Order: sequence, then structure tokens, then C-alpha cells
Amino acid sequence: MRVAAFTKYDREAASTRQRVLQYLPYLDRAGIEVDVHPLLDDAYVRSLASGRPSSKASIAAAYVRRVRQLLHRPAPDLLWVYAELFPWLPAAFERIAFRSQSPVLYDFDDAFFQPYNDHRNRLVRRLLGGKLVPLIDGAAAVTAGNPYLRDYAARHNAATHLLPTVVDVDRYRPAAQQREGRLTIGWIGSPSTWQFVRPLLPLLAELARERGVRFAAVGAGAAAEADRFDGLSFEPWSEAGEIAAVQAMDIGIMPLPDEPWARGKSGYKLIQYMACGLPVVASPVGVNSTIVVDGATGLLAGDMAEWRRALLQLIDRAGLRRDMGEAGRARAVDAYSLQVHAPRLVEIMRQAVQGRARH
Repeated sequence: MRVAAFTKYDREAASTRQRVLQYLPYLDRAGIEVDVHPLLDDAYVRSLASGRPSSKASIAAAYVRRVRQLLHRPAPDLLWVYAELFPWLPAAFERIAFRSQSPVLYDFDDAFFQPYNDHRNRLVRRLLGGKLVPLIDGAAAVTAGNPYLRDYAARHNAATHLLPTVVDVDRYRPAAQQREGRLTIGWIGSPSTWQFVRPLLPLLAELARERGVRFAAVGAGAAAEADRFDGLSFEPWSEAGEIAAVQAMDIGIMPLPDEPWARGKSGYKLIQYMACGLPVVASPVGVNSTIVVDGATGLLAGDMAEWRRALLQLIDRAGLRRDMGEAGRARAVDAYSLQVHAPRLVEIMRQAVQGRARH
């Protein structure tokens, strides 16, 4: 089977690695050959992280290249579309996916429809609201990263499958040796999600000052330097170093506001923490409440008092950290591992090709 995968970004974007690239060895062993076509390259991803503007000419060229790839290439057995084909362009451009007569597998792990549907500008809402519906409706199958997204897609396509964002648990595993030194509360993410951590910074600064804990923020970006306090260390993200960065933590956190965009998040950092044997504290928003078994694999915290109580419990009780970390690791292996879900994706792809498109 030949598959053409169309992603929004290239390898340096976590979403591309999580939803497409990490599956490629498994797909290859199943006889599925995948050709990946990112819209925007790694230089664009790095510009997002640094806050530097990207070349408008290079972005326009990327859009033109994508149109040509869709219209002028031999038709594959399956088109695998992640997120959207043409960000900030109307639905007519998404429909280009159906010109090749290849069945489409549409995949998403974020509420990509939300910025269009809820945009403050009425003209944007009118032109782009619901722009992903034709892509979802016409797909031979849809894979959604969490129940919130699955329910949205299922209103338009009965062939919708829940495919959580997962990790390779042979690589993401507890550290080989017990950590020493200051207890570390950790967060891993991107500059765009650092805003969700900011409300917690006064509490984290207090815990650093009064309990001697350290807060490690991985991937926050240069703009976060203004938030520095004693006990906070900013660490750059790298693909080669992200597993070691998580293994160097004692507690993993994932704060989120209870907002539509946040409800569409797929909880990837929680799965990273749990696979590495960390207890977690998370906001009870969206899929977080499904991933975290409250009181068993971690703690859910809705307001600042609950965050304080949860973090103090884990800081003060090494045995609780160990027990929750072990339970979280087992849950990651059983429910959120590449080893479990790669065979499911293979079967979904085969069914999509056999059933053909729903144009």
C-alpha cells in the first residue's frame, strides 16, 4: 500500500512526530509505504519558537507546492491528512484532497476548528468557520486524539476512531538510576503553551523558596525568560534530549484553562511523564481527566488551593510519588503506547482503502 501523508509541519514539530513519524517503522513492517509531505519546514517551526517572523514569500511558496503535490502526483492508495491542508484558507482548498480519487484518512489531535469558528472577526468566522467539516465528512476514516475531538468528528463522519496520542514505551521509560539532589517539579511544552503555566508561577516560586524544590521548564522559549525566579531553570527542547529531560523530573505538571481550545488538547505531556514513571498533577480539563486516574496515577487540581495541596502531598511523600509513578507507567503501557495503537492504525488504514472514499 502506498500512502501520501500531508502534515502541517516537519519533524521538529512534536505533533508531526507524535501523529505520523513515529508510526512509520510499524507501517513499513506492515507493507505500508509512506511518503511524508510537510507544508512548512523546520525553519518555520524554529521561527515560531524564537518569535522571529517567517518569510511570507516562503510561506506562499509552500502553499503553491502543496497544491502541486495534490494535483500533479500519481494517486496513492491513501491520502493521510493531519490537521488541515491549507491553514487560514477556505474549505474549497481542503476539498482539493478529493481530486486524486484516493480515499482520505483525516487525523487531528487539537481543536484546529476552534480558532476559525470562534474568531473575533465576523468575516473570518463567515469565511472559515466550519472549514474542516468537508474534509471530515468526505474522509474514508477519521482518527481523533481524544473524546472531545472524536465527538466533534463523529457528528460528520460515522467512521471516526479514537486514536490517542501515544509514546514508544520502549524508549520512554523510568530512569535507570534513582535521582539525587533537589526534588524537581517539571513541565515540558512549547512557547505557545507556556501561557498556561504562568498562573502557577507564584505558587511554584513559593515552593522553591520554602521547600527548596526546583522547577524545570523545558521548551518554554526565549519569551519566558521574563518569568524567571529563584529555583526556576529554563531548558531548551531537543528531540534527542526530551526523554532525558523528563526522566530528570520527580513530578510532572500539566495546567490548562477550562476553555474550548484547551479541551481539545490530547494530553501528550501527561503520557510522557507517566511513561517515565512520574506522578502527575493536572487540571481536570478535557482528556486530562481520562488520562489521569485521580489518586492512583496522579492528582487532578482545579483551583490554586487544590494545586497547592496536590503538590505538597507529592513533595512530602516519597512513597506516594513512587506508587503513583509505577501506576502511571503501567497505564501508559496499557492504554497510551505505540505498541498498542500502531496495529490499530494499520487496520484503520486498510479498512479505509478497502472501503474507498466517501466523497
